[in-house]
Amino acid sequence: MAMYKVAIIGSTGRGDYGHGLDAVWQHFDDCEVVGVADQDAVGLQKAVARTGAARAYADYREMLDKERPQIVAVCPRWTDQHRDMVLACAEHSCHMYMEKPFCRTLREADEIIQACEMRHLKLAVAHISRYSPQLEVIRKLIQAGEIGDVLEIRARGKEDGRGGAEDLWVLGTHVLDLMRAFAGEPTSCFAALYQKGDRVTREHVQPGSEGLGPLAGDRVDAMYRFQTGITGYFSSQKGAGGNPNRFGIRILGTKGMIEHTSGYANPAFLVNDARWGLSRDSGSWKTITSAGIDQPEPIAIGGYEGGNPAAARDLIDAIEQDRQPKCSMYQAQGAIEMVLAVFESHRLNAPVTLPLDCPENPLGSL
Repeated sequence: MAMYKVAIIGSTGRGDYGHGLDAVWQHFDDCEVVGVADQDAVGLQKAVARTGAARAYADYREMLDKERPQIVAVCPRWTDQHRDMVLACAEHSCHMYMEKPFCRTLREADEIIQACEMRHLKLAVAHISRYSPQLEVIRKLIQAGEIGDVLEIRARGKEDGRGGAEDLWVLGTHVLDLMRAFAGEPTSCFAALYQKGDRVTREHVQPGSEGLGPLAGDRVDAMYRFQTGITGYFSSQKGAGGNPNRFGIRILGTKGMIEHTSGYANPAFLVNDARWGLSRDSGSWKTITSAGIDQPEPIAIGGYEGGNPAAARDLIDAIEQDRQPKCSMYQAQGAIEMVLAVFESHRLNAPVTLPLDCPENPLGSL
């Protein structure tokens, strides 16, 4: 059995350690956590205790130089650090598991992908729904005609205090990635941003939180067209999420609908009703688990606690099998391209075609 040297990059106060990307490696028999890096001394010591890392570093570049790991967990949520961290890992020939969003611009995505391709490196991104067995069950149900021909996919963010464009960035990439998983590549986008009911203008644009870059809008409405002929919709409005929220997707077909909340091993739901749930029959909804329709869920641990180990193990399998991870850098690039297409469509007040010819964030030139 191969033994992998794993290093962890965190950034206390500037994205921290994501949603537990640092904590999974010490539980794998074929992984040794050789080091953790964090510029914050207190955060670093806590990370050592939490991860079981052999050594601690204030500078991740020094860690990479000295430890020469095969795998690095790039954990910070703050997106402005991702490009530099990933390129440094690539220069040291490290495979990576990293927090989303992938990066801030398509230029950064191209730099990352080129650096990884040059060295034949695998990079997996923590869109944990991609690793959930429910996805394959849902695909098979759709292929079997369970909901007829798919007409559209509707997605919403959490719509909490981050609702709107921030929600699109920090949470929306999960459901945009799910859209792509079921509908394929998008070919166009038509979208608009609003701030307190007014269409967003240059005066509304401010630096986004978590290093997102230029950002504006407490409401976003976007429509996508996919190469499969399916139409997709994403919307988010600040403070409109409710409790529980609607964070997830609905796949609407000619004979029924499937609802899938974002996350690993979360149950999905099927209704065989062309009216999409308007039936008065309270028993019309069926539960979809990783074992099938109305079967007990065999996966004991869901959410990030279950999703991160599944993603990390898939990355190791991808390295050994020389294949792409289930959520690779290419899928992650596709998700941020859908975000940036919203901004470009709003800037032009017109539909835009994808792939997008826009290397920087369009809100910067609104």
